[in-house]
Amino acid sequence: MKSIYDIIPKKKLEVVSNSIEKAHGLPNECYLNEEYSLIERKKLFEEKWVVVGVASNLPNIGDAKPFDLLGIPLIILRDKKSKIRVFHNVCSHRGYKLLQKKCNIKNVIRCPYHSWAYDLKGNLTATPHLGGMNKHSNKNFDPSKSNLKEVRTFVWLDMILINISGEAENFETYIKPLSDRWKKFWPEEDQKLIRYSPDFSYFLLKANCNWKFAIENYCESYHLPWVHPGLNAYSKIDDHYHIQGLPNRFAGQGTVVYDPKFKGNNKFPCFPNWPKKNEKIAEYVALFPNVMLGIHKDHYYAYWLEPINLSYTLEHMEIYYVGEEAANSKKYKSLRKQNYNLWHSIQSEDLNIIEGMQSGRKSPIYNGGNFSPVMDNPTHHFHKWVVENII
Repeated sequence: MKSIYDIIPKKKLEVVSNSIEKAHGLPNECYLNEEYSLIERKKLFEEKWVVVGVASNLPNIGDAKPFDLLGIPLIILRDKKSKIRVFHNVCSHRGYKLLQKKCNIKNVIRCPYHSWAYDLKGNLTATPHLGGMNKHSNKNFDPSKSNLKEVRTFVWLDMILINISGEAENFETYIKPLSDRWKKFWPEEDQKLIRYSPDFSYFLLKANCNWKFAIENYCESYHLPWVHPGLNAYSKIDDHYHIQGLPNRFAGQGTVVYDPKFKGNNKFPCFPNWPKKNEKIAEYVALFPNVMLGIHKDHYYAYWLEPINLSYTLEHMEIYYVGEEAANSKKYKSLRKQNYNLWHSIQSEDLNIIEGMQSGRKSPIYNGGNFSPVMDNPTHHFHKWVVENII
């Protein structure tokens, strides 16, 4: 693999980390160059904590699904003790991709090639005819050395996060700056109340652009009047504040006037410890590299990105409510639908913008972009994180 400076001149990257008044954004190669994307996959998606799904989508013991992370084949499953596990989706024998589609596994994952089988902990449990016909073992073969390779995994706020390299700091340490920030709104006992609804909890958007544009756009509120006129009608630019998490691993913005107008007299139940004086505050934080979070007094969402290639990204929105009644009862169904429609509309309004930035990056004279010293701080924060971690 080439070094980063073989692909992008050193000066182009160094200028990104300048003070915001003197900085340029990430150079075009970071959105267009295939060789660069290999470095990014290793440095940002293999070595960091990355979201690959949510646990609520695998509710039953034995539920399993394949997931490819930028070409790396994985299996996500719920084992016999209801623990979420992630394995590399490859048979230890001849390298066959084991799981092809979502399913429920009763006892074992069986390879269709030579029928080697693995239990839900990844242990190799069957090797038919390994030592010859009807001899299913061999003294020179240790099955424990051919188990599925497990990926380091942590479930937080229902998100399944993985660290493929196994070398990132432990997740509790990694997330502490953000969890400490949110304790004043959302202590741990309140977080345990989040529930995923069987209706109006999920939508998928398909973005013809690089994944980074979604994060950049999410971090700032500068674009609200022109891209989100409906949202801007009650939550204007000057109602927002910047969030720049240190150490540099998250950024975003908050509003002091979260107050959507839904039809009907019902209101969602709120998190019981959310401070009354802050009931109209909502915060929107991108946790790098690939998830955008939204916390409100009455619901939470995780909007996570699945990069397919340099110029195509799947955006998965998962919405949660406070307690079983809010998430499941008919009483709140109309509200859930209205909230779903609100977020679907807002996130869809960004698609043309982020896709337009992908097209614009083909310009050879574009310098990576100049930042507003006042309005673009969180986006600059993200650009610096990328540079700090790829060099």
